[in-house]
Amino acid sequence: MNAGAPAVSLPDWPGSRAGLTTPVLGLATWLRRVAERHPHRPAITCDERTWTYAELQQRVEAMAAVLAAQGLQAGDRVGYLGFNHPLFLVALHACARLNAIFVPLNFRLSGPEIAFIAEDAGLRVLLADAAHRPVVDGIRDGLRCPCYLALDGEAPGWATLPALDRPAAAVPAEQPTAPDDVALIMYTSGTTGHPKGAMLTHGNFWTNNLNGILSNGLRCEDVVLNFAPLFHVGGLCSVSMPAMQAGAHLVLHRAWDAEAVMHDIARHRVSVTFAVPSMLLFMSQHPGFGAADLSSLRTIAVGGAPMPLPLLQRYAERGIPVNQGFGMTETTATVSLLIPERSIDKLGSCGTPALLTEVCLKDYEGRLITEPHQRGELCIRGGNVMRGYWNRPDATAAAFDDEGWFHSGDVAYVDEDGFYFICDRLKDMVISGGENVYPAEVESVLYRHPAVAEVAVIGAPDERWGERVVAVAALKPGEQLTLEALQAFARQELAGYKLPRELRIVDALPRNPTGKVLKARLRQPAP
Repeated sequence: MNAGAPAVSLPDWPGSRAGLTTPVLGLATWLRRVAERHPHRPAITCDERTWTYAELQQRVEAMAAVLAAQGLQAGDRVGYLGFNHPLFLVALHACARLNAIFVPLNFRLSGPEIAFIAEDAGLRVLLADAAHRPVVDGIRDGLRCPCYLALDGEAPGWATLPALDRPAAAVPAEQPTAPDDVALIMYTSGTTGHPKGAMLTHGNFWTNNLNGILSNGLRCEDVVLNFAPLFHVGGLCSVSMPAMQAGAHLVLHRAWDAEAVMHDIARHRVSVTFAVPSMLLFMSQHPGFGAADLSSLRTIAVGGAPMPLPLLQRYAERGIPVNQGFGMTETTATVSLLIPERSIDKLGSCGTPALLTEVCLKDYEGRLITEPHQRGELCIRGGNVMRGYWNRPDATAAAFDDEGWFHSGDVAYVDEDGFYFICDRLKDMVISGGENVYPAEVESVLYRHPAVAEVAVIGAPDERWGERVVAVAALKPGEQLTLEALQAFARQELAGYKLPRELRIVDALPRNPTGKVLKARLRQPAP
């Protein structure tokens, strides 16, 4: 405003006088509205079958009727155990319609691990496909779940899911939901102790979906491919749920298969997909990668770990932008994003905060860090941050501070341009001779050794130093490597106390379904 210009008084927005604010729609409501707007657009394609949004909505209503007939009430929990399938998304939105809580189960867990989650969540209904019902049958004697529902076929002791492709006789009314109502409990991997259930609300999904739509430029004309497991926040929340809120076409794969992924990118003209770096590495090593038609891809959203430079260059050669990001189960996926244009000059960064999310760094005494390159704990605040941990008020209280910041447990720093860099997990830090060693820093150097295919750095007990740095490496075919050679290579960039004192050669690093290295398993003593 020019000096001396009269002040301009804007009239109140009528909605403000009525106490109205921007609405946060519950999952069932926004899916219904998308179906009403685009009834004939393709919603989901899986196993050579495509449902329109109208057909998807009709199946959600039919599933809600099935669950209501089992006595499901608002706040009750429904477990789902099975491979990727459209029924996963049907059940999720059907629960939302009843204001019940959906609990996806990791199908790679053992029977006792599934039993712990089922009892901790207090499941009222457990849905399972044919491949996983035997696991449930082996633990049913110890469960208090009153209803077991077979997703496909018939099985002794299981109720049979009726056909959902025709309207239900009585569709339950869509129950109102508040932004803080829990829509889903997603259990963390439980690398230490029992897993904890992150309570993700309708408001969390709304905010995260908008973050995903804005960051990947999603629109209803897009075709989005998901091959990551839906039971994990990456597969469900990074692109799948944002795509559906945008009214896009979701192509769903039952499991990861590099050849099938490349085939369907060309066949369906996929514009957006999500992957972890290990998936992209394996796809780039496939014999058909060079000739695959990937020209329709507008972006690949990547999470789980930073993309190494050689892999970024491999996809850049194909003209495929990579939109890297950092996220957590507790934040409904998205925390920060590194746009493709900055992937080289900010190599290793997890980017800047997503548009609807706040990020800061705090030191170990809870004080705000404002200086660049000073390490502290990454803290997150925003509408996508979970309500808390199910049945764990102690863990919830420990995770949040008095200002509402969620403490991630990740060590990070920010540079002069506002780009964040994850150094490591607090629990993964190695303390050798009183010095802090951040494994991610060492790994970034060792990864560049020409013989190394993949590498992880852990700590091991050491009588002299307290802990010693251990490199666990899988080598490229035909390569050999000694500890001395690796040390000589790394010494050019790393201080002496950061050098590995032990080298273990393995065929492959153990990973969880999203591609993260299971360092807890690497720390276990050899049998």
